[in-house]
Amino acid sequence: MPDASSADVRRRMSAQVRSGTAPEMALRRLLHGQGLRYRVDYRFDIQGLRRRRADLAFTRRRVAVFVDGCFWHSCPQHATFPKANRDWWAAKLATNVARDRDTDERLAAEGWAVVRIWEHEDALAAADRVVEALHSHRTMSAHSTP
Repeated sequence: MPDASSADVRRRMSAQVRSGTAPEMALRRLLHGQGLRYRVDYRFDIQGLRRRRADLAFTRRRVAVFVDGCFWHSCPQHATFPKANRDWWAAKLATNVARDRDTDERLAAEGWAVVRIWEHEDALAAADRVVEALHSHRTMSAHSTP
């Protein structure tokens, strides 16, 4: 990994939070207010997925929710690249996106539904998407049970 371009950049990058971001907290409040209960920062016990945790997980219904930051996950609307170390950042962010897709595929293979929400999305609309996934996945699971 290249050195930070300045002490200020190093300080900002090391201060990045992984869980409990404002968009995640807004979503959690709305879902909790609807009587839904979930696990936070849930680590999957699936071969090869030790690297990833869901921001929210509805373990009984097997629905995983990820609230992705626009910068870190290369949002199609808001993706940017730093000017310093531009090539390194482009490769790093592309790797993040590839890892997200791999995580989605592995979870789906294990019977999980995955909901990805961008940090810029309206929290109410995001909560509606999660509720729909919970309903759809439960219905789908109920129909597949003999």
